[in-house]
Amino acid sequence: MKNKLSLAILFLGLLVFSKLQAQNPIFTNIFTADPAPLVHKGRLYVYTGHDTASVTAPNYKMPDWHIYSTTDMKKWKHHGMKLSTLTFSWATGDAYAAQCVERDGKFYWFVSTFHKKSEVSQGGAAIGVAVADSPIGPFKDAIGKALITNEMTKDKPHAWDDIDPTVLIDDDGQAYLYWGNGSMKWAKLKPNMIELDGPITVDTPKHYIEGPWVYKRNGWYYLVYASAGTKPEMIEYCMSKSPTGPWEYKGIIQENVPNSFTTHPGIIDYKGKSYFFYHNGTLPTGGSYRRSICVDYMYYNEDGTIQKIIQTKEGVKKVK
Repeated sequence: MKNKLSLAILFLGLLVFSKLQAQNPIFTNIFTADPAPLVHKGRLYVYTGHDTASVTAPNYKMPDWHIYSTTDMKKWKHHGMKLSTLTFSWATGDAYAAQCVERDGKFYWFVSTFHKKSEVSQGGAAIGVAVADSPIGPFKDAIGKALITNEMTKDKPHAWDDIDPTVLIDDDGQAYLYWGNGSMKWAKLKPNMIELDGPITVDTPKHYIEGPWVYKRNGWYYLVYASAGTKPEMIEYCMSKSPTGPWEYKGIIQENVPNSFTTHPGIIDYKGKSYFFYHNGTLPTGGSYRRSICVDYMYYNEDGTIQKIIQTKEGVKKVK
């Protein structure tokens, strides 16, 4: 009996210890999705969507965007809801994937939502831009209208193809906007970050479906995205020596995530490590419409290609 009691206590201790060590998902106070990391003045910020659908809901309910930040990858501060579709007078519907970038001391938050039916647009997905003087706001609509409307892209028949913006500011100062569901579109941005600087180009890589994330590292441009295939989604990627391609397909880097048919990449280097943010549905009562953000290490080979992401419950270690 004594030995059985000792084993039970040991098992309980190990269980508690494992729970204390588990860091993924990293945000547990609300359901979050579509992570977009940004480093500013030594602090790492993650801009997130917010899932509020009920357990039995058949679709998304995403009213706003939130911000979290850290300096050590373990202790996270929740800055709260910092942007909503209500910020945009022209918008209606959900707050889909978004990304915030910094330029000349201002922070531009590119968001995807839906447009009200009006003289400007007959509705459908649209991309807007909010601006602030701080990474945590307050943010306001930068132009008072959508930057991209459904009428501006005609290559796909469905009304939700203009979603999931990602922005790259190249070393020469030229900014590029990439987005799209079903096909990837891209366009140059003017230095003011709130106007297109040229035509919209469609350039869809192999297996692409949505959620692009574009960045530059050691002379290579990376295009990482959620892939078509059979649901659940996976993450695949391409590389190029130019921000406009041609994009060379490289393969799958993240397999299906648990309990969610979508996944979404957010990639950043911080304090000497590379990190891969994504979401899954593993919190209690979680699922495809009640997702949660995770982070794991990302590793590169000598030729710049990306190693497979290992999804863990433990997450990443504390950094100084």
